[in-house]
Amino acid sequence: MKFSSLLALSTLAALPALAQETRQLDSHEHGVGQFDIAIDGSQVAMELHAPGADIVGFEYGAESDGDIAKVDAALMILAQPLDLFVVPDAAQCIVVDARAELESEDEHDDHEDGDEDHGDEDHDDHDGEDHAEDGHDDHEGEDHVEEAGHTEFHAEYLLECGDITALSEISFAYFTAFPNALEVEVQVISDQGATAFEVERDAPMLDLSNLN
Repeated sequence: MKFSSLLALSTLAALPALAQETRQLDSHEHGVGQFDIAIDGSQVAMELHAPGADIVGFEYGAESDGDIAKVDAALMILAQPLDLFVVPDAAQCIVVDARAELESEDEHDDHEDGDEDHGDEDHDDHDGEDHAEDGHDDHEGEDHVEEAGHTEFHAEYLLECGDITALSEISFAYFTAFPNALEVEVQVISDQGATAFEVERDAPMLDLSNLN
């Protein structure tokens, strides 16, 4: 689902150290997502990574009709960025591209886990060990995070804004849509440089007024 976003071109190329640091969030802290924003001229590229537990309440592979329906519904919501990350009307932003998918963390971090390339088979093996079919009920146990092949939602967006100077804030309706999400670690790249933020459920507003 990759598209040639400004985020990929500017964030990762210009700030490899910062990008590497934020990717450490893939250690998968429940309740915490990662949101990268790159602003270039009138365009805004965004990229979201969120643990499956934050979005649908579980991270095992969806197999039942109910779980598959939850994933499909979540993907539809994630494909509507301006409903989740609300910008001022005065900015006149429209969605140019929006894509969302569910990824296996094993596949996503394959370069870090060369000896643990289980893919989808990992779920079958995992169920056969100690957790059986109710293994996800013990998801909050100390060792389960490292044992399981977790899933992660990944979305990429590209916006075109008629008045980028009016993009003074972003309201995170994301927290309303996904009650299990508690915090989002944000990095913003603009012509002012790179800035890191933490947006929490109790204060769901990102102030960008100093970046324009």
